[in-house]
Amino acid sequence: QVQLVESGGGLVQAGGSLRLSCARSRSISSINAMTWYRQAPGKQRELVARITSGGRTNYADSVKGRFTISRDNAKNMVFLQMNSLKIEDTAVYYCRGEVVVGLYDAWGQGTQVTVSS
Repeated sequence: QVQLVESGGGLVQAGGSLRLSCARSRSISSINAMTWYRQAPGKQRELVARITSGGRTNYADSVKGRFTISRDNAKNMVFLQMNSLKIEDTAVYYCRGEVVVGLYDAWGQGTQVTVSS
């Protein structure tokens, strides 16, 4: 029943930046956390970033220092600012809510990010 809509992906040169957006059809402030995942060609989906309802953040080692997760509770939206992009960041990016620890929203369609040299 929860709807997730990701947007903001596209084609960008290595070293460039993109800002991804995620809209959730229900509150983001009343659940444990919002998360960003990605799935690159031939690889499993991996956790990229997480932000709790209290504002605490976590990042995968591969993106730490380059990506920033943020939220707008009034709009039920979460964002991922991606800087200094690398070719290996190429993937489909997904967001989803962590309602409580171990219980998640269903996956949305994701948004494609392609980084070229």
